[in-house]
Amino acid sequence: MSGLTLLNHADDAVVFETATASNGALIAFATLNAPKSLNALNFEMIKLLEPQLKAWAQDSSIAMVVLKGAGDKAFCAGGDVVSLHHAMAQGSASDLVEDFFTQEYRLDYLIHCYEKPLLVWGNGIVMGGGLGLMAGASHRVVTETSRIAMPEQTIGLYPDVGGSYFLHKMPHSVGLFLGLTSASINCDDARFVALADHYVKADKYDALLAGLLSIKWGKTASLNHEKLTTLLTDLDQQSGRLPKGNIKANLATIQELAEFTTLQQQVDYILNLNLNTDDKWLLKAQKSLKHGCPLSCALVSRQLKTSKGKSLAECFRMELGMSVRAGEVGEFQEGVRALLIDKDGAPNWQYKTLSDVPSSVVDSFFEDRYGNNHPLKQLQQG
Repeated sequence: MSGLTLLNHADDAVVFETATASNGALIAFATLNAPKSLNALNFEMIKLLEPQLKAWAQDSSIAMVVLKGAGDKAFCAGGDVVSLHHAMAQGSASDLVEDFFTQEYRLDYLIHCYEKPLLVWGNGIVMGGGLGLMAGASHRVVTETSRIAMPEQTIGLYPDVGGSYFLHKMPHSVGLFLGLTSASINCDDARFVALADHYVKADKYDALLAGLLSIKWGKTASLNHEKLTTLLTDLDQQSGRLPKGNIKANLATIQELAEFTTLQQQVDYILNLNLNTDDKWLLKAQKSLKHGCPLSCALVSRQLKTSKGKSLAECFRMELGMSVRAGEVGEFQEGVRALLIDKDGAPNWQYKTLSDVPSSVVDSFFEDRYGNNHPLKQLQQG
């Protein structure tokens, strides 16, 4: 796009640019710039994004912000857990894990609370930490290539980055199902479960940019939100019918989870779905649950029960304690090793089955480890 002004180096982890709209207002662009790693969110990206987003929020010449990923394969395929694995392997995990997740959650919270319009172009893969960036944006756009998941149970973690908050916004039991199975969803599903607002075909990105530049942006954030919504609604209508998703078609099956009183019964129900279905999406979700981390399943269940009714800030504070504890217990380290380091796909979990997971270990993830000195205590209660 012509007329872009580069604000930093083109090879930085995040590229910052501005473009001038027809009435002189500026549109700000932040591009995650690690296409070879599918724009996995690393510590450097987080450290660059937070201060720049804050600066743009205070700059009266900036009308809105666009957050996207370099290349066409992914917006952001998750957090850079490989670097955390190296720290865990060297026995120095606690400080780095705490620093990483503290700053990541501060960034996610900032996006949730951002006053100006913030558009996330959720094209391609959007997973884990990428979903943390997208979930709180004011205008979340998905395309026909969007593939969204919270795959944390495959690496011994749990759906963090605000999952404790936004999984409750989904239809009943869907958040639990996605957390237990790491099931991948598409653009249609994302809109159905309130993770996306607009569908725009990927080849209409240039039309989106042209539209942004032609808007006569106003002086108030509320007016600019309306103007952006109008543009995206128009592009949505031009994009035609969405590719069919999987959640609506299987909603009744998923919501049967609520009929069971224990997590073991819920897990057994999912693992026995093959007796009643030949749906490929359900069977893939079942396979993921079967090979996933039993401790993660226990954490997902407790996480959703504990976070129900909590504010966004309370959820992030709870998650920080959980994530730091995950850096100590060992399953997270082993899961990353098996999936992303050695790539043998054969994690040797400490707890082989759900019944092997001690309740005391699960309890330890929810203990108050900070008291009045919580690293995220400055987040507002809302």
